Amino acid sequence: MYKSIFIWLFIVMSVFFVFNLFNTPPKSDKELIFSDFLASVNSGAVEEVTIKENNIGGRLKDGTKFKTYAASYPELVKELRDKDVRINAKPPDQPPWYMTFLLSWGPLIIIVLIWIFFMRQMQAGGNKAMSFGKSRAKVVSDKAVKITFADVAGIEEAKNEVQEIIEFLRDPQKFSRLGGKIPKGVLLVGAPGSGKTLLAKAIAGEAAVPFFSISGSDFVEMFVGVGASRVRDLFDQAKKSAPCIIFIDEIDAVGRHRGAGLGGGHDEREQTLNQLLVEMDGFEGKEGVIIVAATNRPDVLDPALLRPGRFDRQIVVPVPDVKGRIEILKVHSKAIPMADDVELEKIARGTPGFTGADLANLINEAALIAARRSKDKVDKEDFEFARDKVLMGVERRSMVLNDEEKRNTAYHEAGHALVAKLTPGTDPLHKVSIIPRGRALGVTQQLPIDDKYTYSKDYLLKALNVLMGGRAAEELALGHMTTGAGNDLERATELARRMVTEWGMSEMLGPLTFGKKEEQIFLGREIARHKDYSEKTAVDIDEEVKRIVMEAYEVSKKLLKKNRSLLEAVAKLLLEKETIDLADIDQMVKDVKTAKKAS
Repeated sequence: MYKSIFIWLFIVMSVFFVFNLFNTPPKSDKELIFSDFLASVNSGAVEEVTIKENNIGGRLKDGTKFKTYAASYPELVKELRDKDVRINAKPPDQPPWYMTFLLSWGPLIIIVLIWIFFMRQMQAGGNKAMSFGKSRAKVVSDKAVKITFADVAGIEEAKNEVQEIIEFLRDPQKFSRLGGKIPKGVLLVGAPGSGKTLLAKAIAGEAAVPFFSISGSDFVEMFVGVGASRVRDLFDQAKKSAPCIIFIDEIDAVGRHRGAGLGGGHDEREQTLNQLLVEMDGFEGKEGVIIVAATNRPDVLDPALLRPGRFDRQIVVPVPDVKGRIEILKVHSKAIPMADDVELEKIARGTPGFTGADLANLINEAALIAARRSKDKVDKEDFEFARDKVLMGVERRSMVLNDEEKRNTAYHEAGHALVAKLTPGTDPLHKVSIIPRGRALGVTQQLPIDDKYTYSKDYLLKALNVLMGGRAAEELALGHMTTGAGNDLERATELARRMVTEWGMSEMLGPLTFGKKEEQIFLGREIARHKDYSEKTAVDIDEEVKRIVMEAYEVSKKLLKKNRSLLEAVAKLLLEKETIDLADIDQMVKDVKTAKKAS
């Protein structure tokens, strides 16, 4: 609207310019000095004059026209009459009508235009200052969204569930002929980066119905009642466009458990949630409106929101397994030129616990690294570098370690590597490095053969042995302890405590759990562990945790003492090459065994 206002202003100013151009004054008369004018009057040379305020014009007897300006001169008329000069008197000029109009109404018009301009500006985009209660949902066009179910991989079960929702909307008779009703709500639950929002984008790309997208935080505002008003407006819009889908991302921002806020029942967030509950399943049915919501914190959502009739289905979007990771890597690597030595299966096996977002980031990092190295294709080395960067941090080659610290780190990592290599049943060793990465001075990397969902006590005890291998190697080879084992000791202690208190893996305390987690829903995180056991049990837990960790330490120390020559060889090779892999260690083990047989 303000563009059209500027256009009209330009047209009006152009009209004034043209009018003034054609209304130019006639050719100016001869300019006389006032004293010369008086002299002409006295000599009888002036035939007539026209007086208009202080301006005087006229004609001489020889026909010459003139003009002059007179200051206050009361005797002028008397002198003119004495010389028989014809005198004309005219009133002062009136300003043009348009000037009178502009002077009278111009300020008001300008104020109105400025007000309209600023109101339009304030209501543009998402800052609708005069429409707080209006929904901020964006209607997604099927032409704008290019993502389809073909772009979603690794979460086949979740994909099949939401595909069924689209079939409901496209052909409701197929399901309703047997008395089935279309689900009212679908809640996507999963870890951050697992693909919940991507799945919603695929729904928008596949569905042939209007798709409203909004974030949970868009409902909440500093003004009381605005959130509830926005919920009403959103569902009113959706009802007019039914059948349709409403997608609410991060619904935990507005759907948290009631009664945990600071404002009691008058909390703005709770009013918004109450309105959402009513709209989803109240007296007025919302036929044909399906709500799809996503969250990674289903534990903090209000129970009334999760019941059937509101969210009829809870679809878990899991972290992908090996097969799923291979499919995700294939999807994200379509547009990237890959070298022949890249094995996506091996990359998938080496990235346990990675979500879809992590894998997309891994491929992007590999492509950036290859571009930085001026390569035409992304090869195996780029992926190795990218994975190490994502898992362990960027190499800090600018961090200079003195020879003593380098030696300490080499023996520490050699201890981890040898315990992992020589202990059957642990995850296979992949790489050992003493190049500082992230906050660590060195890294020992193990890659599991496949994904694990449960862990045996034997596996956990062997993992403890690997964790304690670094400290055992320091004491055995160097004769002193360093702070480099701090993180290993912390992880070992935490693992042993969980074995005792959560998993019932202590023979002394038996198959019991100790300590109840207390979670403050308003804060949204665990902040305490309730002590529901006696002081004697607490002492027993501490003693059992200490026993498990110390036994792992002694096992590691004994193993390294038995293979002291191998420990020295691995540490020496680390100091030379800084990074070694499984093939180097296998060769070293073979050489040491051959040397022992020869001796």
